[in-house]
Amino acid sequence: MSTTADRIPHSAPLPLLVLGHGRDLASERGVECPGDLPAPSDPGLVERARAAREALGEKVFVLGHHYQRDEVIAFADVTGDSFKLAKEAAARPEAPWIIFCGVHFMAESADILTSDEQTVILPDLAAGCSMADMAAISQVEDAWDDLVEAGIAEDTVPVTYMNSSAAIKAFTGRHGGTICTSSNAKTALSWAFSQGGDGRVEGGTGKVLFLPDQHLGRNTWARDLGGSLEDCVVFDPHRPMGGLSRQQLQDARMILWRGHCSVHGRFTLEAVKQARREIPGVRVIVHPECRHEVVEAADEVGSTEKIIKTIAAAPDGTRWVVGTELNLVRRLGEEFPRQQISFLEKNVCYCSTMNRIDLPHLVWTLESLVAGRVVNPIHVDPEVARHARVALDRMLALPGETHKD
Repeated sequence: MSTTADRIPHSAPLPLLVLGHGRDLASERGVECPGDLPAPSDPGLVERARAAREALGEKVFVLGHHYQRDEVIAFADVTGDSFKLAKEAAARPEAPWIIFCGVHFMAESADILTSDEQTVILPDLAAGCSMADMAAISQVEDAWDDLVEAGIAEDTVPVTYMNSSAAIKAFTGRHGGTICTSSNAKTALSWAFSQGGDGRVEGGTGKVLFLPDQHLGRNTWARDLGGSLEDCVVFDPHRPMGGLSRQQLQDARMILWRGHCSVHGRFTLEAVKQARREIPGVRVIVHPECRHEVVEAADEVGSTEKIIKTIAAAPDGTRWVVGTELNLVRRLGEEFPRQQISFLEKNVCYCSTMNRIDLPHLVWTLESLVAGRVVNPIHVDPEVARHARVALDRMLALPGETHKD
């Protein structure tokens, strides 16, 4: 039996990039890592990080996403979800260097919102997002051409999840759409439907192209807006016309991009049922990026921030099973020991790309700044940033607490 390696001609390069060597500009994730990283086994890493932070003082501001490792969170000036962190960076104009311990699209958002005098740094360029990578700008532009051909583009408003590249956000801005977070998706969708077709959410003719997470779009439409699942279609960018007929596109209200979160997509309905069988009185809380059947079976559904606040406000002795990233779930268990907090998955379920930001990369970034070297700066093209900012500003102008993740 032949292996994959046997079938690759010896003259052809392997279809992979070794971290630290080369670049792939067609991907959101970079792989170039100039310089030498400290060894993970270095017992002095914590002290080196402290010394570098002290030397840099207020010149550096460190952002830590909730899904980061504890060793990284320990050095964060502020923790939170992606858009909250980007806004925190913009609110610190006195800090010329912003170290974003998150993933690539988050650092792009921070670069868009911060001033020209500030530089956003991503400690490891390989920290991308599988969901964001599922929607390349060329694919989205082609998909829009398909909507034009189907005669529905004029009635379609793009709504793009924050977990997307700057290029996709810019596309959304150019086509009259808005950005949303997992907290304000209902508000964003309601606004979008008021812009397209006859302006009605129920029974209207307006449509939404929802990028790039199909599950958040489907859950928001069905659970929060009371829409029918029959009004949803999934657009597959790898198939002609998204794998849909002209009639299917014309009949749909929600055109969902075929994308998903590699972490939240792992949770299953059977895992929810098992939790209820094994843990008497358990409450199940999950992120809206989970599959629709998982969300429907849960007791609570909400963004990362909502999950944290819900558990923090719960009485002692409450039993929770949580469907979101494992680093956060473990941290919640430590912060609220009087509650029983379990993970909705027997297998390890870390965000693998988020976990690329580790203490060696953070130390390397900090010590490089002390030495006068700025490594891994994130710079969004000014024209892309301008259109992306239009879409972000539309979100900020929506009614209610629309800026929260």
